[in-house]
Amino acid sequence: MITLEINGKQHDFDVTGDVPLLWALRDIAQMTGTKFGCGMALCGACTVHVEGEATRSCVLPIAALVGKKVVTIEGIGQSPAGKATQAAWLETEVVQCGYCQSGQVMSAAALLAKNQNPSDAEIDQAMAGNICRCGTYPRIREAIKAAAKSPLFKEA
Repeated sequence: MITLEINGKQHDFDVTGDVPLLWALRDIAQMTGTKFGCGMALCGACTVHVEGEATRSCVLPIAALVGKKVVTIEGIGQSPAGKATQAAWLETEVVQCGYCQSGQVMSAAALLAKNQNPSDAEIDQAMAGNICRCGTYPRIREAIKAAAKSPLFKEA
């Protein structure tokens, strides 16, 4: 039995330690907001936070997460950066098909939690591992800049 802290709550997983976090989240914990994209940590659809760092869950064995805090798209709105990012995403109407957006939001929130005034280059660097087949990159950048200025950062 492997116990992980996910979104501030303890979750028990009766699986071997080599099971990727993505599948434990989706298939066992029924947290389906984190998406499967490529299975090789290249596209960013499976991004979660581990100890505040944007991390690809499709290749991360759950045994490596014991004692660490994991946050998924279902819990990101509990943080000031996550709440501001989600609000800006809606306000800016970033989403087109939406498949990649949970990973995009997770990467953007991780960036903003560390840097509330990122430059275009810093945004590009933080978001480089997240692929959007619809090409919403200009709206993603606009939303990140809007979230950075959001009063929601001051609400926590």
